[in-house]
Amino acid sequence: MGFSILDELPKLVWLLIGVAAFLAAIGCLLFFVDRGPRTKYEWWQASLFLAPALILLLLGLVYPAVRTTFLSFSDSRGENWVGLQNYTWMFTQPLILTVLRNTLLWVVFAPALATATGLMYAILVDRRRFESLAKSLIFMPMAISFVGASIIWKFVYAYSPAGDDQIGVLNQVVVWFGGEPQLWLLNPPLNTLLLIVVLIWVQAGFAMVVLSASIKAIPDEIIEAARIDGTNAWQQFRHITLPSVWPTLTVVLITISVQTLKVFDIVRTMTGGQYETSVIANEMYAQAFRYGELGQGSALAVFLFVLVIPLVIVQMRTNRRQREQR
Repeated sequence: MGFSILDELPKLVWLLIGVAAFLAAIGCLLFFVDRGPRTKYEWWQASLFLAPALILLLLGLVYPAVRTTFLSFSDSRGENWVGLQNYTWMFTQPLILTVLRNTLLWVVFAPALATATGLMYAILVDRRRFESLAKSLIFMPMAISFVGASIIWKFVYAYSPAGDDQIGVLNQVVVWFGGEPQLWLLNPPLNTLLLIVVLIWVQAGFAMVVLSASIKAIPDEIIEAARIDGTNAWQQFRHITLPSVWPTLTVVLITISVQTLKVFDIVRTMTGGQYETSVIANEMYAQAFRYGELGQGSALAVFLFVLVIPLVIVQMRTNRRQREQR
C-alpha cells in the first residue's frame, strides 16, 4: 500500500494545529510577562514561567508515582485493597526471586565492569598519538540504542547445529578451537552474564569519555614530580590518578548503576525475559501489561523506585561536596 498525501492530510492538519497552539501559548505567556506590572522580586513572572513545568511535573511524575503506589496495595484490577499481599508475593514466588537474583547480578557486575573498562581504556590512550581515533572506536556503541545493540549481540550469540556454518561469532570461535556450538542464551545463569556484556559494551564509552576528561584535569606538575621521584605506572595510578578522579568515578558508577536497575530493552529484545533472564523492569511490564496483574506490576515498580532512591541520594551528596570544594 503506497503513501497518499490525501490520506495523511487530517493527521498533518492536527499536527499543525498542535504546533500552532503551542506557539500561541508561549506567545501569550511572553506577552503577559512583558506587559505585567514590575514588582521587587517579580515573583509572579517566575510563577508564570514555572507553571507549565510544574503542571507537567505533577501530571507526568507525581500523579503516576502516587497512583502506582496505591495500585501496589490493590488487586489485579486495581479495585480492591489487598494490603501487603503483592509484596509478600514478590518475596515468596520462586520466579520473582530469580528475577531479583538476576537484577542483583546486573547491579553488581555491569556498573563495576563498565566503569573499570572505561577507566582502563582512558588511561591507556591518554596523550597517545591516535587518542581521538581510539576513543571514537569505544564511544561508537553509545550512538546505538539498546535495542540495536541487542540485535547486534544476538547475532554474536547465534546458534547453528554442529556441522553447519556458524552465523554467531562466539560459536564460530568455539568451533575453531574444536568445541561444540552452544545455545548461549538458553543456559542460565550464563545467559544473564552474556546479556550484561551488552550493557558493558554500550556504557564503557560513556565511562571512558567522562573519566578521560577528569584525567586530563590532573595538573601536569604533579605527574612530572611523581616521575622525577621515580614512581612506576602502578604507583602513579594508585596515588595520583585514582584519588584525583575518584569523585568523577563515583558519579559515573552511580549513573551506570541507575541505568542498570532500569534495564529493559536488552532483556526484552534478546530473550523476552525467558530462560531465567528476566529483571525487575521486564517483569514489571510483563505482570502489568501481559498478564493483567496491575497490583503485582505496580509492586515491582515501587520496589524498583525504592532501589533507585539511595543511589540518587549518594549522587546528590557527591555533587554537593564537589561544589563546596570548588
